[in-house]
Amino acid sequence: MTTPFQRELEIALSAVKQASQICRSVQAAITDEVLEKKDKSPVTIADFSSQAVICRALNEAFPQDPIIGEEDAAELHLEENHEFLEKIVAELNKAEIPETSPENVCRWIDHGGAKEYSSRFWTLDPIDGTKGFLRKEQYAVSLALIVDGKIVLGILGCPNMPFPIDETVTGTLYYTVADQGAFAIPLNQDDQEQAAFPIRVTTTDDFSQSRFCESVESGHSSHGHSQQVAEKLDIEKEPRRLDSQAKYAVVAQGNADIYMRLPTRVGYREKIWDHAAGVLLVQEAGGTVTDITGKPLEFDQGYELKNNQGVIVTNGPLHPELIQTLGELAINE
Repeated sequence: MTTPFQRELEIALSAVKQASQICRSVQAAITDEVLEKKDKSPVTIADFSSQAVICRALNEAFPQDPIIGEEDAAELHLEENHEFLEKIVAELNKAEIPETSPENVCRWIDHGGAKEYSSRFWTLDPIDGTKGFLRKEQYAVSLALIVDGKIVLGILGCPNMPFPIDETVTGTLYYTVADQGAFAIPLNQDDQEQAAFPIRVTTTDDFSQSRFCESVESGHSSHGHSQQVAEKLDIEKEPRRLDSQAKYAVVAQGNADIYMRLPTRVGYREKIWDHAAGVLLVQEAGGTVTDITGKPLEFDQGYELKNNQGVIVTNGPLHPELIQTLGELAINE
């Protein structure tokens, strides 16, 4: 018996797995010298390679589906970036991606160039957490399918995330389909090797026993406001700081209870590719996701969450009081 979006899930899981393995290969080659020079070329190569692989797979399977991705190939067409393009082609050839050529790579990347809302589309962040990638810490390959404004499928490839039930295994693929639960599989396993592991949020309803996670970079979310909230609610545990939508996975699998993405500047709106897959993962794991006012996130506004401020993610029981506290502290624009 087939389940809803089964083919979409199979195609997308395979593509995200392939992209995650390419990213892992590029990251493994980052040297201290590269970091000292603040050379961002490895993340650029991995970013474009990831988008190319995923867009290629989706375009082949679902040619009518637009993809709202973070990257486009405009820079790669410039003569001064010819070397970058050749390195991307080399990575895809190493991964044995069929029909790889400079022209096709650019075409695949540009297939992720949609910006407007449509009744069915994918949204992709080929590497979420670029600084985490360069530090050889946490980052994610994020892909979601949105139909009639609702997220119906989400996948997070987290190449450096320990597997939830065996921390000796590094690299986890998280996936979810609406109304079907949230699951994790080891990034390196063969598809039929073992059953997927279901993940769930915590049942904590006591803030003094809770833990929140937030971005490593304070530019992504206001650490000062997070500390205010923690003090007001008697949250005593040190926050877990990590990059990317891996934070959604941490909440979904019960390693933290709260993730707050608080506004850092007036007028800023979150991009949908930074949240869509993680939102559904947490919801299907039993958690709750809204903006800072308690309003549901709206994924029918193009590439931005135009009608929302910030993002608040919890295990569920902690959500109402947290939203109330944010209002009392006037943490908004």
